[in-house]
Amino acid sequence: MSTKPENAQPSSVQRPSAKTPSSNPAGKRFASGFDFSSTGQRPKNEPVEAPTPPGLEYTPVPETEGRPLLLPNNLFHKFSESPSPEIRRRAAFMRQNAWCPHPDHQQTRVVSETEAPKKTGTKPPAHVDFDCPDCGIPVACCEEHWAEDYEKHLEVCDTLREINEDDHDLRSGRFFPEFEYPGDQIEEVLVNMTNWDTLLYTREFRAINDERSLRQATRLLTYPATIGSVLHELSPYDLSKNGRLTPEGLKSLSALRYTLHPARTGSSGEVKGIKPAPPPARIFILGARAESSLPREVWVQLTHLFPRVAFHLIFIGPESMANRENEFPLPERTPGNPFGAVVEDRLTNTLKISTFVEYYHTLHKAGQFYPYDPYFDCFMLFHPGLGHPASAHEWEETLPLLLETKVPILATGYTQFDMERDIDWVHKTMGGEVDMLLKPGENRFRSLRWDINDLDPQDISCGNWGVWGFRGKRYAFINKTKSRITANCLQIRNRDQGQLNTSVLCRNMYYIRMHGALYCIMNKRKLLTRQPSGDFPLYL
Repeated sequence: MSTKPENAQPSSVQRPSAKTPSSNPAGKRFASGFDFSSTGQRPKNEPVEAPTPPGLEYTPVPETEGRPLLLPNNLFHKFSESPSPEIRRRAAFMRQNAWCPHPDHQQTRVVSETEAPKKTGTKPPAHVDFDCPDCGIPVACCEEHWAEDYEKHLEVCDTLREINEDDHDLRSGRFFPEFEYPGDQIEEVLVNMTNWDTLLYTREFRAINDERSLRQATRLLTYPATIGSVLHELSPYDLSKNGRLTPEGLKSLSALRYTLHPARTGSSGEVKGIKPAPPPARIFILGARAESSLPREVWVQLTHLFPRVAFHLIFIGPESMANRENEFPLPERTPGNPFGAVVEDRLTNTLKISTFVEYYHTLHKAGQFYPYDPYFDCFMLFHPGLGHPASAHEWEETLPLLLETKVPILATGYTQFDMERDIDWVHKTMGGEVDMLLKPGENRFRSLRWDINDLDPQDISCGNWGVWGFRGKRYAFINKTKSRITANCLQIRNRDQGQLNTSVLCRNMYYIRMHGALYCIMNKRKLLTRQPSGDFPLYL
């Protein structure tokens, strides 16, 4: 005979599902979307949560839409055996294109000038076909070569495993609270740009206590944070002893900061308080690829760092609309829109985005953005590959035009080697016509998540690892009244007196001041005429 009470529920009770319609009439439901008639107070449109062990809270039921979800303690899978079809296709691409790095194989890539020549074997090159059991990435052609080269592989094995788990985490199906961004805040709250922790805290982001979640968040936020960290008046880059900002950089950035941090004008919403607003600050992002497809909420974070000004982001490059044809079909080129620009206006009251699927030098020669103003304009190059053999030729025509504008140019690199290669190429191509604004170094707001090169699994990098800045060289000389006038200036030293004199190239002639008088010379050897006045000509 059973002793179960009459009001006891059966041992197996089916819990309500978000997909199962409730039998309660609609009039008994609250406007907030919650149904209090079922067991427990549970949001109407959220999936049921199963009890989880300590430390794994907010883990959804491990099955939805016919595919099991990946729990935080089950994110490691070999790429070739991944539950995600996208990752399995990526593993197949590696097996078809990546080469085994074992020294027994013949050389498969060009060695740079800075690298020491390596001994190579006589075996023909072979594609990778063996997944490392520790990191799950195909890194060798066979298990034998993987074991022989294991000591070298250990240098990146832990990082590759981290990349593996991060990729599976993105496709795990979990909820990503780290991708929820805060809105604007009162101006009295100063932003601290010392590092990621202080920035996220002072900008009132939702607390991120997991390193993996922080890596996922910084992978997107690194783009607006890199720009803001250099242009902001509270930038961590300064003129201190160990600072990376140069005197020329202070001059250029001071002009931009004067615009980005304007004084209060006293305007209001009333008719009497209406005052003219300055034009938006233009940031030209050249060679745009992944950054042009970022969620617009990410770019809005840049405007929150400068609440008093408007921004116009201009993405330029042949790949700026790659894989986005379904989202924004390219418009036809008309007399009113000769370059088929995709304009995203009204994103916010302070942000406008335009995208040009065209090379910058074509737009520059057409005068599309003329005139350029150092107080309102800035160029940004995310991973441009200026010195990369495969892309350097695309910048040969663009770089002189960028330097001609005398506008600050900021650039980033995937690694230190990538950044230094770009700097060497700029100096080699343009000679001494470049002023360094920001010394090259590691970016404080680089992406904390590492990425893998599918063509070379041993090659790892992270977004915006390093940042540096430059500008077209500006010359100046001092006339009799000590005023500075921009000109093409050359300084020479008088051999006899040992005095420093100034010679200025103007209209194919040199003007040189010697012993208080001004001489005009046709070349550097022979003096031709003496000017009656000791001042430089004003038509420089």
